[in-house]
Amino acid sequence: MSKRERVSPVDTAWLRMDRPTNLMMIVGVMIFDGLMDYERLRRTLETRLLPYRRFRQRVEYDATGAAHWVDDPDFDLDRHLHHAALPAGDHKAELQKMAADLLSIPLDPNRPLWSYHLVDNYDGGSALVVRIHHCIADGIALIGVMLSLTDASADAPERPAPPPEMAREDGPDGFFWNRVFEPVTQGMITAINFGTQAWLKYFELLMNPGQAVDYGRQGVGMAAELGNLLIMPADSATRFKGRPGGTKAVAWTDPMPLAEIKAVGHAIGCSVNDLLLSAVAGALRAYLVEQGDPVDGVEVRALVPVNLRSKADEGKLGNRFGLVTLLLPVFMENPFERVFEVRRRMAELKGSYQPAVALGVLAATGLAPKFIQDIALDILANKASAVMTNVPGPQQPLYLAGARLAQQMFWVPQSGDIGMGVSILSYNGCVQFGLVTDRHFVADPDRIVARFRPEFEKLVYALLLGPWEVLDAPEDIRRQLEAELGKMTARPDPDKPRRPRRKTVPLQAAAQEAAAAVVPPSSTD
Repeated sequence: MSKRERVSPVDTAWLRMDRPTNLMMIVGVMIFDGLMDYERLRRTLETRLLPYRRFRQRVEYDATGAAHWVDDPDFDLDRHLHHAALPAGDHKAELQKMAADLLSIPLDPNRPLWSYHLVDNYDGGSALVVRIHHCIADGIALIGVMLSLTDASADAPERPAPPPEMAREDGPDGFFWNRVFEPVTQGMITAINFGTQAWLKYFELLMNPGQAVDYGRQGVGMAAELGNLLIMPADSATRFKGRPGGTKAVAWTDPMPLAEIKAVGHAIGCSVNDLLLSAVAGALRAYLVEQGDPVDGVEVRALVPVNLRSKADEGKLGNRFGLVTLLLPVFMENPFERVFEVRRRMAELKGSYQPAVALGVLAATGLAPKFIQDIALDILANKASAVMTNVPGPQQPLYLAGARLAQQMFWVPQSGDIGMGVSILSYNGCVQFGLVTDRHFVADPDRIVARFRPEFEKLVYALLLGPWEVLDAPEDIRRQLEAELGKMTARPDPDKPRRPRRKTVPLQAAAQEAAAAVVPPSSTD
């Protein structure tokens, strides 16, 4: 008899969150330089993926409606690994269409909730479309699974690979969101475990924080944050909000060199994440303007997953993340004004209890009847227009089944009636944006994706030309730019003890370094 294991409350919430218009699947696309051998891929999955039991288990419900993981007695790898080829024509458009179609097709609930589709004939190489239900694992855990399938060279021996420890500090800013919230969340996670009884105790403490002195400060802060979530107003009414139709469209950018982004961020005193989020806001603004929609006062709220894994969780599946809400200042046209406003809002989020509260809400709704879960999550989802994820990947080239991984991107599911997902993934010294939209809202996400890099390049060009004159920036923005320049060029006080600090470069030099790869050289012919 197969062993039954109760699905955790948080994973149960994700399992029950499926709707015909929004399926709770994480969908990824991996593009390879050369052709991948199907049989070798099959052997790799058999020896490296299937040791993770979740990929051999299905979900069964008992008489009370509780969900359990059980081994699938009829498991067959060939039901989950598929082989196809793209027709002649625009291969990128065809692959995007295939990925979008798979986003709208539910996984078989009677089988383990995942599938791989190997696609031949993609620009002379291969592609892999991966679908995994969110109840199995979150994005950080799945990066670990992906790493366990890959090798550092094409001629690595075919052998089982043990699940790796998940790398840290690999992404644009390392595990940025984790670092921001770690002082708050890790203490709570250590003190209050994730079991059912622990979460019930957690909510008891929220209602009566004075019961436990050790939890007093966290209880008050988290109770206040829960209240803030409940009364938080919806973001601006735009074409990005409404009732989704269920048909998806996806798009992705070409890779952007991470060194360029870091150089510009270094020049103006902003993090890589500040720049990327500002570029997203600028791209959404430009699209709305193109469509003739108003942008005055428009702000788009994104739900951003925050990694809450501790070291004890490394290598484990399941979901260990909370959510934070971020308002993107779409109404701001000036790129400097916008990036500094994003930086300010990001700073305000530091120390927030939102991620732990959101994880608690997910756990509680997983214990409650499904109709209560739907009501609770709809309240949160209706306050936002997008889900936005930033996941750090490995910064060296990887090989899967002997084929070199050239690009990878993914899309996270959108809960409730949210119809847009933005993903940012770093890999091998580059960053890529991915976008999924409901066609009822945005039928042409490629027109938004095409604006991500130009929005970043506006900062590069403006820095080279002298931003405070050319862009007619507001006085406070000019002062901020001048202050950042002053920090970089100021000579150290000889009377103060010297502390190690990052190497800095003058503003214009950093901008020129970043622009070298994005500004075409002048022709001398």
